[in-house]
Order: sequence, then structure tokens, then C-alpha cells
Amino acid sequence: MSVLTRDEAQTRAQFLDVERYTIALDLTTGEETFDSRTTVRFTARTAGDTFVEVKPATLRSVTLDGQPLDPALLDGNRYPLTGLTPGTHELHVDAAMSYSRTGEGMHRFTDPADGETYVYTQMFLDDVQRVFAAFDQPDLKSVFAIDVTAPEGWTVLGNGIASRTGDGRWTIAPTPLISTYLTAVAAGPWHSVTTRHAGLPFGLHCRRSLAPHLDADADEILSVTRACYDRFHEKFDEPYPFDSYDQAFVPEFNAGAMENPGLVTFRDEYVFRSAVTDTERQSRAVTIAHEMAHMWFGDLVTLSWWDDIWLNESFAEYMGYQTLAEATVPRALNSVRAGETPFPDTWVDFGVARKGWGYDADQRPSTHPVAPDPDAVPDTASALLNFDGISYAKGASALRQLVAWLGEKDFLAGINTHFARHRFGNATLADFLDNLASATDRDVHAWAAQWLRTTGVDTLTAHVHEPTAPTGAAQSWALAVDRDGTRPHRVTVSAFDHALNTQAGPGHLAPRDRFETDIPGDGTPLVRPGRRPALVVLNDGDLTYAKIRLDPASWETALGHLSAIPDALTRAVVWNAARDMVRDGELDPARHLTAARTHLPYESDLALVQGVLAFAGGQIADRYTTPAARPAALATLTSLCRDLIRRTEDGSQPGLRLIAVRHFIDAATQPDTLQSWLTEGTVHGGPELDPELRWRILTRLAVLGAIDGAAIDAELAADPSATGREGAARCRAALPTAEAKATAWQAMFSDDTLSNYLFSATAQGFWQPGQEELLAPYVDRFYPDATALAARRGPAIAEAAGRYAFPAYAVDTESLATGTRALKDPALTPALRRKLVDQLDDLRRALAVRTANE
Repeated sequence: MSVLTRDEAQTRAQFLDVERYTIALDLTTGEETFDSRTTVRFTARTAGDTFVEVKPATLRSVTLDGQPLDPALLDGNRYPLTGLTPGTHELHVDAAMSYSRTGEGMHRFTDPADGETYVYTQMFLDDVQRVFAAFDQPDLKSVFAIDVTAPEGWTVLGNGIASRTGDGRWTIAPTPLISTYLTAVAAGPWHSVTTRHAGLPFGLHCRRSLAPHLDADADEILSVTRACYDRFHEKFDEPYPFDSYDQAFVPEFNAGAMENPGLVTFRDEYVFRSAVTDTERQSRAVTIAHEMAHMWFGDLVTLSWWDDIWLNESFAEYMGYQTLAEATVPRALNSVRAGETPFPDTWVDFGVARKGWGYDADQRPSTHPVAPDPDAVPDTASALLNFDGISYAKGASALRQLVAWLGEKDFLAGINTHFARHRFGNATLADFLDNLASATDRDVHAWAAQWLRTTGVDTLTAHVHEPTAPTGAAQSWALAVDRDGTRPHRVTVSAFDHALNTQAGPGHLAPRDRFETDIPGDGTPLVRPGRRPALVVLNDGDLTYAKIRLDPASWETALGHLSAIPDALTRAVVWNAARDMVRDGELDPARHLTAARTHLPYESDLALVQGVLAFAGGQIADRYTTPAARPAALATLTSLCRDLIRRTEDGSQPGLRLIAVRHFIDAATQPDTLQSWLTEGTVHGGPELDPELRWRILTRLAVLGAIDGAAIDAELAADPSATGREGAARCRAALPTAEAKATAWQAMFSDDTLSNYLFSATAQGFWQPGQEELLAPYVDRFYPDATALAARRGPAIAEAAGRYAFPAYAVDTESLATGTRALKDPALTPALRRKLVDQLDDLRRALAVRTANE
């Protein structure tokens, strides 16, 4: 299949205008294909040739201006339209299209819990042509009118209000001007919860087997939706631009969510069927806010080409966190009192859970600017590679720094000008900067050159000393900051002193001084009154994007008193500094584990507990620690989690207890406690084991060789849901037997019937630290098998293979050399190559960390 180049898109956009798509989809034609009939009305500005994209199972007919054309002229995914004359034309395409099992195009899913079938579209980035014929590029916006024929008993959802017209036929209201990739259809016997807000219909939808779980959370989800909607209308002059707001939680969805206008699709793991923490509820709420922000950033005003994807994702990421922090959600969540906003610390979660994603991506060979040069995104295949931690987390961090530097008033004025000038149209980075510049005297173009057109992470290092002063003079201390990098930073600096112990944790710290400064400044150290503080923290509030290094005395104070820092966001900055130092070989991973063991029992912020434990388990214990030292690392983690479990026996902190139980399971080296919990159906003192915890325990027991296939089969019989099937696949692949590994490998790389989710679950179970000898033969096999798989099954499975099926736990020079040689294979698809480059760089880093701490 040919990918669309930027030059081709520009040529086609200059050649034609697309006025309207009229599309008829018939979902009653079988389990393998559906019928797609498309009429496109467009205008050619001059005489010439072009092409339309379509990826059919069977192309039955093509008609242009009433004249039949030969279907055999289809070349891959392109059908040529030659000899066009200036003026209006009408194209008809009739095709049978294939359903997908990989989350691309029209995905079809049959729920094993009840046998019901659901379909939904995911058109991004160039997958609309898997559903209907289109001039598939973002700057050829059009009106879309879609009719759907569905089985009786199904409900159809779309970008506009869908109306039943009888006999399984549905008509979706025509859209305003939108891009092809934003069209959406979802159909099936949905369970729905509907309401109205601000005069518009709002709806929540999920498969029927999840109905009780959606009903339990519907009030919360709708409260968040309404609050964000109202807050965006306080920020933005342009009103919400579509006729309804549906949120569909769909199965086997590849992304977290997709911003289709009027029909946002979410992965249905957001319909919680097991216990979750308030932080996980907050993450769902942030996603809701993120996707709603896209209704303006991306849907109302859309990028012209994919080099400006940050105009969509960075803004939605920033606005999602910021707007949720500001919105008042008038409903109590767990311990939060009614009437208060339950999400006051969204930026703590961003700092500890998302920002590291950006830092890590920006230090790999595959890094790119937030706003890359247009020539660096020459086609849709290269564009797909930029949906990463840079376009999301780094871009959002840059915007947070922009707001700190520019001021929120001018920032909002600039983006409102942007919306007004480009509503229902397309815009570029240059357009956006011009609109920002119209609202301020600041040089935003220079800011963009320094922040958006560069790569890498700056490092800010603090130096604190006491200046020489005459006898009897007032005490003072001085701060100098070294910057390794090129960007200007506006940061807050906070200083703390030791104080009386006023809390349960070790050694209370009291804030003494807080001030803002520009880095670089004029080179003169900043002198502050008073004796030298015990702790000085750069970037307090986490308003800039940079790695932070404390001065040596402050670092020793932090390691000993981290839990005593009063503000959670300050603690997040220090924990992130510790994380970065481990990754850079500047802090012994064992010392990081000791700090976690010391301070997490006193940590009150769940996002911090979860983030630190995830790094400690997933990176330090599993990758940065040698096999000989790993048992001691796991013992530290289990001891820490056991302490947290004991401290939460009174039931006052269920979220903290749940996190501790999960990580205790993951770190367990002996099966006795886990088997006891599984047999009794509960952790002693709670919680009771819900499906998530049961499958988590079974996965760990499988890794330890403490269960067999019969136990997995019995659990699947008790939980025959889609999640149960994934849990069983993960467990079977994790069993430490040659037969289990061979069967899993065959399923992943030879049997192409696995869905995207079942493939990922199998891959997650396959590679396990501690099973290196059993897995060694598969390291070399991975590269040719993954290369062939990616070529056969496409980008979604290629990404999953590179992400989950990569031999991440083979941390040795031979594995690195094998992977490095594999990168020379010209058969590697772009999506797989990008994942391998990143994974091999992470492997190289893990080896360096081990070497630095031998």
C-alpha cells in the first residue's frame, strides 16, 4: 500500500475542493466484510489528474460523473482519476471492506461474556480508506453524511445525532466541515446512559456485559464531562461546535481514546470492573478532559499536515490536566467531600506518570522536535512515528512553561484569536504563533525556535553556598544555577529548613523562602537572606521541562527527609530527579530503593506512591539490577509493600492499600502468601480479590511455576470475559516451561488470528526476568519473526510487537549486538524500526547503569 507524501497532499489540496461525502455502510453482510458505498462531490480547480484512496476486500464498481470506470485500475490503495476537467464532479465507489481485528479501520469484536458483537471505527491516521473511499488528508475537510444498515437490536452512533429510520437503518446527521480521519461510526447492542447538558444530548455507551460497571460510575463520568464542558466555555470564546457529545467505551481499542467530533471513543478498560485508586479515576477524568479539548484543538481547527501534530496533542494534554485541576466536579469521590473538586493535584500525576515519558523519549536516538521541520515528516508513515512522549508530555510541558512566561491571560487571548481565524479550517505552526503574537509584546517566535524546534533535555544544576561577609553582617546564602542546554527557563526556587517533627514521617521540613528566577540569568548568583537552607529545590511547581540536579547538601537532606517535604508537587520534582539520576548512572539503584523503603510508608499522594513503585519494580528490579542482586531488590520491595499493607489495615486508605497489594504480588518470590490469598478469595484484612487481582496473582504464580494450565483454565471458566481471556493468555505465556513458551511464540508470530489485545497479553506474559535460560533461544528469533509479522499485519501489531514482545529482560551485550545488527534489515517497517531503536537504546542504558554500579 502506498503512503501519502506531504508533496502529494499539497498538490492535491491545490487541485481540488471536497464538498460532501455521502456514505452508506451495510453491517449485515457477514462476519468478515461489510458493504461500503461512497459518493464524493468535489470540484477540480483546473484540468488534471489525481487519485482517491480505498483499501477494499473487493472493489465492485467505480463511477465518475455517471461513467463507469474499470475497478482493475486500483493500484494498491489508490484509484486514479485522470482527465478531470475544471468544475464539479461526482464519484461513486462500491466496495466490500474487511473488518479488522487489530483496532484499525472497522474493528469487529464478539464479547465472549455473552456472544454479542460490536463494531467501531478508528480512522486515524490514514485508516479511513479501510472503511470508505476518500481523499484522505487532513486539509481536505468536508461534510460527511452517513447512513448505516445494522442488525436489528443494534444502536448506531456517529459524529452527529443518529436517528433510526426503520428496518435496522440509521441516518447520522451531517457533520460540519471536518477532516476524513475524524469521522466515526460505532454500532452494536450498546448499553447507554443519556442525559442533556447545555441544551445538547450527552451519552455514555459500553457493551452490555459492562453495563453494571458503567452504571456504577455514570454519575462520576458525566459530572466530569459537564464540569470540563463548562470550564472550556469559560476559557474559549468559540462554543462547542457539534450537535451532541457521546462517549463510547469500546473493546480492544489501541489508544487511550480518540477525539472523533461528537463521538469520542475510549478503551473500555476505563469502565472499571475491579477496584481502582482515586489516581486511576483521576487519570480517566484527565482523558475525558483531554479528548474534549480536542473538540477545539484538532477538530474545530485542524493541522494542515502531520508535522504539526503537537498542535493537537500537546494542547490537549496541557488543557486536559489544567482544566481538570480548575474544574469543580460537584460530586464526592471516595474520601473527597461533596462540593469540592476531587482532582486538585493533577499536575503531580502528570509530573510523576507522564513527564518521564517525555524525558525518556527525548534522550533516545529517535528524538525529534516538538514541532519538527516539515521536511522531517515527508509522509504518513513517518508521521505515525511522532505520536510519542515528545508530542504529548514534552509538548504539554513546553506549553506549561509558555503560560508561566507569557501569562495565562495573553495565552488564552492568543488561542481564542486562533480559533476565530481558523474555525472549521486548517492551520499551521506559523498561523498559531502569529495569533499568539497578536496578544502579547513577548517574542513568541523566538520562544518557539528555542522550545519547539530543538531536541533534548536541558539539565539545571544548583550550587548553594554562603557568601563571605564581614563580621557582624547579616547571614545570607547564594544560589547559582548551571544550565546544560540552550533553552530559557522561568522557574520557582524553594528553600526549606529543618523543623520540629510535626508529622509521622522522619524529620519535618518547613518552607522558608520561595522565589522565581530566569535561567540563564545575568550570571550573578542570587543572594538571599538568612543562613544556608537545609534543602533548595529548583523548579518547584514543576513549571519547566528540564532535568534537575540538587546541590550535594540538599541532595543528602532530600534522601533523608523526602517524605517530610510539605508539598506533593515538590516531592514529585525531587523523586523525578532521583529517577533521572538512576537512569544516568549517577545514583545507585539500590540507594533509590532504600529511599523508597524509607519514605513511601509516609507518602500521602497516591500518584507518587504508584509512580515510584512502578519505576522501582519495572526498571530498577527488573532491568537495572543484575540477576545476582535482583532477589535483594525484590525483598526490599516486598518488605516495603508489606509495611504499607500493615499500615492500612484500619481501612482508612483503600487506594494506598490496593497499590501496595498489587506491587506485593508483582514482587513476590515465594508463592505461599499469594496462594493463601487466592484460596481464601481475599487479602487478609481486605481487599477481597476482584478479577483484576485474581489474574494478577495467577500471572505471578505462573511466573514462579506454582500453577499449571489446569488452574488457568479453571479461572477462565469462572471469568470468561474478554479481560479473562487476556489474563489467561498472559498466564499461559508466563509459565516457565519449554512447551508453554513454544506455544505462545507460535500464537504470536505464526498464527495471525490473535486480536491486538490477545497478542499484547501473550507478549506481556512471555518475557520474564528470572527465566533467562529458558528464553535465551528466542532472543535471536525475535527480530526476523517480528519483521515478518509487522509486514503482514500492519502498524498496530508492529507497535505491539516492538513494545511488548521485545526481549527487554535480556540485558546483556550479546542481546544488544543482535538487536543492533537487526536494525540494518531493509525489510523493517517504519513502525517496528522506531520501536526497536527505542528499545535498544533503553537496553543500552540499562547495561550502562549496571556497569556504573558494579
